[in-house]
Amino acid sequence: MMNGQRGITSEDLYQITWVNDPVPSPQGGLLVYVSRQINDQRDGYRSHLRLIHLETRKDKPFTFGEHDHSPSWSPDGTQIAFIRKVSGQSQVWLIPSDGGEAQQISHLQHGVTSFLWSPDGKSLLVKSSVDIDEKQDGSATASSNEDSTSSVLPQEIIVDRIHMKSDSGGLWNGRRNHLFMITLTCSEAIPVTSGHYDIGDYAWSPDGTRIAWITTMPEEGNNHSDFTLTNHVYMSRPDGSDIQQLTSEGYTFHRLSFAPDAQSLALLASDRSYGNATLVKLYTLPISGGTPVCLSTDWDVQINHSLVGDMRSHLVPTGPVYSQDGSSILCLASVHGSVRIARFALDGSHVDYMLPEECEVYQFSELPQGSIVAAVADTQHPGDLYLYEQPGNSEIESVRLTRSNPQLEHDIQLSTPETFWYESSDGLQMQGWIMKPYGMVDGVKVPTILEIHGGPHMMYGFTFMQEFQLLAAQGYAVMYMNPRGSLGYGQQFVNACRGDYGGGDYHDLMECVDYALSQYAFIDASRLGVTGGSYGGFMTNWIVGHTDRFKAAVTQRSISNWISFYGVSDIGYFFTEDQIGGNAWEDTEKLWKHSPLAYVSNVQTPLLILHSEEDLRCPIEQAEQLYVALKRRKQITRLVRFPGANHELSRSGNPHLRVRRLEHIIGWFSEYL
Repeated sequence: MMNGQRGITSEDLYQITWVNDPVPSPQGGLLVYVSRQINDQRDGYRSHLRLIHLETRKDKPFTFGEHDHSPSWSPDGTQIAFIRKVSGQSQVWLIPSDGGEAQQISHLQHGVTSFLWSPDGKSLLVKSSVDIDEKQDGSATASSNEDSTSSVLPQEIIVDRIHMKSDSGGLWNGRRNHLFMITLTCSEAIPVTSGHYDIGDYAWSPDGTRIAWITTMPEEGNNHSDFTLTNHVYMSRPDGSDIQQLTSEGYTFHRLSFAPDAQSLALLASDRSYGNATLVKLYTLPISGGTPVCLSTDWDVQINHSLVGDMRSHLVPTGPVYSQDGSSILCLASVHGSVRIARFALDGSHVDYMLPEECEVYQFSELPQGSIVAAVADTQHPGDLYLYEQPGNSEIESVRLTRSNPQLEHDIQLSTPETFWYESSDGLQMQGWIMKPYGMVDGVKVPTILEIHGGPHMMYGFTFMQEFQLLAAQGYAVMYMNPRGSLGYGQQFVNACRGDYGGGDYHDLMECVDYALSQYAFIDASRLGVTGGSYGGFMTNWIVGHTDRFKAAVTQRSISNWISFYGVSDIGYFFTEDQIGGNAWEDTEKLWKHSPLAYVSNVQTPLLILHSEEDLRCPIEQAEQLYVALKRRKQITRLVRFPGANHELSRSGNPHLRVRRLEHIIGWFSEYL
């Protein structure tokens, strides 16, 4: 335990500061980053840029906007471009690096989502959404010859694509994400790409002669590519001319970057050999195109950030980065509950980790002299910036650049999770964690909560979890683990739950409880609770339909019925086929067999159901079906609906509702456990 005066509360969320996007100046003496807090009204967030002098360690505010983020230095280090949101519109702004008045650079109709400096510093490549001017693509715009009163009347929405909504964006609005070029001397945005496709990640070659991007082009005669789960890398001139497809079929590309010599690309990609459970690997590809070459073929590790937490959401983790000397590629890797920086030698001679384990590195940048600045979280800290002057030496001491949450260190007592390993009944090595409650007395048994992560292809690990700390502060021990299907333990492990939801994964969780009971005498076997969200909510529903060993349960943003999930989730039509192995009309029996709703007559455990009303990943009808069935059977249950919230409520939703969610969880366990 850390020294402190009290346990954490749900309302401590209002005081937490998050840091991200550390970007060193080209010369390496300064560092700009983003500081984010909850606003004074407690209904949203505010963020601004801060500047650190790396020699003096002086940390000072740099911008004073309410929603400033995504900073980037000009190549000569004299200016910083960033995105500022004003009146609901996000645009690129520019400010001198020695301070002064910020100036708006972009004026795109639907704002800017991201941008990159050109290598010569004279222009910006920006990504923005654009309207596709065809009525059949979702437009409800009245034609010019219709009565003018139609503009104030309700209009129908015409849908002709299967991917008609997303949890983050709601109903598809008929727009596509494309690239534009903006020169600093003229704010006019010149289109670089256009058409019925969306630009994913993109990069500018170091010599400024080419740009590369990721997208899925629609098939000929079809404006949509909703059934295609793979994509391609394309390259063109900066004006969008001379487009070339560089990659072969069969890959899903996530991130890309150019080599320093501009002759090849580093790519994070999946070859989809295990469907959605395929590990992301590191590839290289010459700009002449062809089949990508995998640098991590013999390394059974997920090359990406895949750690679950409740502190951040939609943050863009650092993609593949070429080292300053061009001899290696640095990227994040998820392994055994940690997210670390892995270094791959381009000649294939070695791969190693650069920073200590048992933490979560979520972003990093390399300084000109080879040092690394990383944004790092662990079980006691939501995240801070650290400088590693000899990053290749895992024993080297880091320099802490920020102390963003001193109240967590000085005023609050936090529980330190203890990790453990055990062997499953069928021979798999399993990793779990146990947290002792605040104020625990030796010899006294305590109620214990089993937490189950979402995904399922994510992992729990060494990061800060307010929900877990809050339960510990309320007197509960908290146990959590990574059952089969989790990332961090190799390809066969992550694939092991596909087609077997509620099988081996369920037994892994029950065996974890059995192991913990055999090893930790303070756990009260008669007072066990269980909770989880998304896939963890599915598994909570499954557990209470298959065992009565838990005396209280809380299911969050859950799945209860795969048959209806297929048609109502934004990913249902492909996720269900990939994970369960069928569709709703040909494989009804199989989908029902894996649906917790099929076992509702077995449920005896008091079950609290938490669900966001605008969740399109696991729509609220999943909660309603379960709730109605339990109520009809006169079981102890309650449904809590969160208005205006989506699947990301626990991580980035309305702060007040995040707090209320936590209070409902502890209230239910207090009442029934």
